[in-house]
Amino acid sequence: MTRTLDLNCDMGESFGAYTIGDDAAMMELISSANIACGFHAGDPVVMSKTVRLAKQAGVSVGAHPSFMDLYGFGRRRISGERPEDLEAQLIYQIVAMQGICAVAGHRMTYVKTHGALGNIAAVDPDLAALCVRAVKSVDPSLTYVSLPYSETHAAAEKAGLQVACEIYADRSYTDAGELTPRSQPGAVIHDPEQSLDQVLEMVLNGHIPTTGGKRLPVEPATLCIHGDTPGAVEIARGLRVALEENGVTIAPFTNP
Repeated sequence: MTRTLDLNCDMGESFGAYTIGDDAAMMELISSANIACGFHAGDPVVMSKTVRLAKQAGVSVGAHPSFMDLYGFGRRRISGERPEDLEAQLIYQIVAMQGICAVAGHRMTYVKTHGALGNIAAVDPDLAALCVRAVKSVDPSLTYVSLPYSETHAAAEKAGLQVACEIYADRSYTDAGELTPRSQPGAVIHDPEQSLDQVLEMVLNGHIPTTGGKRLPVEPATLCIHGDTPGAVEIARGLRVALEENGVTIAPFTNP
């Protein structure tokens, strides 16, 4: 039986005169593009250009909203926001991306929260519910991309949204199924062979290997590759070739 998997990448993270990542090259390897919405990276011109690249390559597009944190690339915990204000910011970002996709004639199909926002929501049920409300209020047909064993996964399912289970090639997992905090040793996997072994274990055998030696059941729909990682295009190409050699078909989890 052929196994199908989506490859997604965080993209559209250039801003003004600054270029981050090789989006054009990456588009030839992935099947879904998580495009920054201007709050942690990206701007209207970059958003539009990236959507058009995705359309040309037949790649699905999702909004990649974040905390309002251009200076910290969305990777800092932002506190003090009223819940209703943060929800409005998320709606603003999702609608902006949806509008740019509509103008380009390439329907946006999903939402994936970025950086600190996604990491905190994964363990905070109130923030998870807020993120899910924002997505559902814009368009309940959108798919929510989420980590397994997370509060966001539970909240999205409870709200009746379609959920795409996401796994990572370059991050280790705790025994609770959470991503190991970057402050801890071994949180980021730098060895390509170790990364590939982890991916194949999750995709082919259906288990997440944890730092404590557990094997947690998982049914991944999509694999994330970070576009701003040095050598990201080569990493993505290697992963795709290895997956296809093992009988995995690369295709979007939801078509535009």
